[in-house]
Amino acid sequence: MSFLKSMNPHVVSVLLLVLSNCFMTFAWYGLLFKFLHKSWWIAALAGWGIALFEYLFMVPANRIGVQVYTVPELKIIQEVVSLTVFIPFAIFYLHQPFKWDFVWAALCLVGAVYFMFR
Repeated sequence: MSFLKSMNPHVVSVLLLVLSNCFMTFAWYGLLFKFLHKSWWIAALAGWGIALFEYLFMVPANRIGVQVYTVPELKIIQEVVSLTVFIPFAIFYLHQPFKWDFVWAALCLVGAVYFMFR
């Protein structure tokens, strides 16, 4: 990942958080239906296997991000990324209906971003 060193750390951190959240969302929610009728430990092992990849992106994202963001800023970025990844995942993979509550939650996070970065 040496090419990441030449990129803007603000962008690299956010991109790595997006990748991390894709794995996290699938580990937590994507396996929900696939392993619903299996033993809990099989689902846990499968989730932990996927979560390993989440951490392979999350740790560098935070290490890079903390150099250019404050810890509270980095945390709120993580929350925005998490919702941004989760909503399309819920609609397209989990076949959940679109709800306006998704929009209101996103607007609340916009407010949180404003207050965290001002």
